[in-house]
Formats: sequence, structure tokens, C-alpha cells
Amino acid sequence: MTFGQSVSTCFRNYCCFTGRASRSEYWWWVLFTAIIGILFSIPYGINMAKAIAEGTEPGLPVISYIVNLVLLLPTLGVMFRRLHDTGRSGWWWLIGLIPVVGTIVLLVFLLQPSQPYDNQYGPVPEN
Repeated sequence: MTFGQSVSTCFRNYCCFTGRASRSEYWWWVLFTAIIGILFSIPYGINMAKAIAEGTEPGLPVISYIVNLVLLLPTLGVMFRRLHDTGRSGWWWLIGLIPVVGTIVLLVFLLQPSQPYDNQYGPVPEN
């Protein structure tokens, strides 16, 4: 799956927590959200530097909060589908809330290859 296909698939499946997502779909989406996060944090950083130089309070990064909220559901959805693709329940994402160890375990789950056959969550995703 290409970068563009992944982004369009994740937006098309905006609140979809069923089915499966390939490894490439998930990691291209992660790259997309990282790029968007960086792009929206740059203006806030500039505003903060200006506020510090002038001795004033920087404003809240409202637009960044809105963008993060918009991207939250598709991010959780693609993570659920990625975990389904490895044969696990989507609720395994909660293990990532455990500091350090949980994050490492979740990362290992997300890096594992897809099950090459249909599983209880659906057919093998097409790339």
C-alpha cells in the first residue's frame, strides 16, 4: 500500500474498528500523522518564541488541538485493525498505557507480520 492509499483508506474508514489493516497501511498513517503534527507545531513554536522575547504569554495552540482530535479516531481505528491483522483483539492497544514495558510490547505487536490467512476479524487485507 502506498502513502496516499493508506491516508485515503484511513480517512474512508474514519471510525471503523472492524476488519484488518496491513502493516504498510498502519505505518504510512503513522508517518502522515507525524508530519501533520510537526507542521502544526511549527507555528506554535514560532508564536511561543515571539511571546517569550516580548515577555507576554503565548496563546493556546487551538488549531493543533483540533487537528489532533480530528486524527484521533482514525488513528485508533487503524491501530485496532492492525492488531486484528496480527490475530489480536483491538483492545490490546491499552497495554501501551503501561509505561515503557507496555509501549514496547504494543510496538512489537504492531511490527509483527500479518497473518497470511483469513482470521476471525476478516480476510487478508489487499495491498
